[in-house]
Amino acid sequence: MLSDRRSFLEKMSHIGALSLLPMAAASAAGSQAAADDSPTPSLEEKNHFVAGPYLQNMGTNEVTIMWITHKNCFSWVEYGAGTYTSKREFGYNNGLIEANNRINKITLTNLTPGTEHKYKIVSTEVLGYKGSKVEFGETIASPLYGFKTWAQNEDEFKMVVFNDIHDRPQIIPQLLYRHGYTGNTKDYDFVVFNGDCFDWVTEEQQMVDHLIKPSVDIFATEFPFLLTQGNHECRGSFSRHIPEYYAYPDNKYYFSFTRGPVHFIVLDSGEDKTDDSVEYGGLSAFDRYREVQKKWLEKEIESPEFKKADFRVLLIHISPYHSGDWHGTMHCRALFGPVLNKAKIDLQISGHTHRYMTHEPDADHNWPIVIGGGPLEGKRTLIKLHATRKQLDLKMIRDDGELVGKFLVPKKNK
Repeated sequence: MLSDRRSFLEKMSHIGALSLLPMAAASAAGSQAAADDSPTPSLEEKNHFVAGPYLQNMGTNEVTIMWITHKNCFSWVEYGAGTYTSKREFGYNNGLIEANNRINKITLTNLTPGTEHKYKIVSTEVLGYKGSKVEFGETIASPLYGFKTWAQNEDEFKMVVFNDIHDRPQIIPQLLYRHGYTGNTKDYDFVVFNGDCFDWVTEEQQMVDHLIKPSVDIFATEFPFLLTQGNHECRGSFSRHIPEYYAYPDNKYYFSFTRGPVHFIVLDSGEDKTDDSVEYGGLSAFDRYREVQKKWLEKEIESPEFKKADFRVLLIHISPYHSGDWHGTMHCRALFGPVLNKAKIDLQISGHTHRYMTHEPDADHNWPIVIGGGPLEGKRTLIKLHATRKQLDLKMIRDDGELVGKFLVPKKNK
């Protein structure tokens, strides 16, 4: 038995699972066809890709590729720099290769910075187990896609920010196709969904239809996106499953990362209501959660990455300022406000209020704040940020094309 397993893994490493498993699947299919004249299974019965691939957690030398299959599978990515896909990667956890699952989250590492890569996703259905033997079914594979890793010391990049879509997926193509292109060329290479993409999160299909699939159809096979948690992502029977469908550093909604001249801080403002609010049945602890984030933030602003960055940008759904006086807003202000004032933040991008607005630095906050619009026609906004070594150029565009906010932030001596 041990020799059989070793032989299987050796074949995978030398000739690849793609060339091994489909042959077995094809043989099994041929035997089945000879013995069974049953009708061809429908799409709902056959295995297929439900959503994806979509890119997450892009960096200079790594990226996470995600997709969802209809049936439980063993899955992998075939990839390579340039035009070749000579490498293969699969997920593993505690020594076990991930298999017999539908949600795939595979991280490619040791990539060359600033380099074009090709990839495709492959999934082989797991039919079941007989003792220690795994029975495999049909293998499906995607077309070839491409992405470019972030350059090590890139001088500029462009990103766009959505917020408060609230289960209206048509907003994504509407705003991107109208305002996210220069001619036929995408005017962005990074997308942020800054909270409240849903009303109440109730099922997987809602996330697929209202966020993942629209993103995949337009950009997410080649450019990554980031979903920050808004207060509405906290609500609903499926809300605790959201992290399974996206990739976050250390599996946390608060983190930092650097892209070219910008060091980003992502904070989770949590719910705007108190922890004993009826919406949660006593099953929330956002006050404690924000206190943990404050301690993390105090350390983060002392990090070398933060201090040496040309610019520091904060992404947070509920702004600690200019967002009313609900409990969550005021708690964010009390905890995060003093730390952020000390940190010399260059720009903050938020949502939540459904009223697009820009706020200059004042006596309460010493950094500029941008708050995007809401989900209704005439209130929707696309925030565009062009970052260079010299400046941050932010424009907020309403769905009808009107420029409703802008900031030009020059580099300061820090």
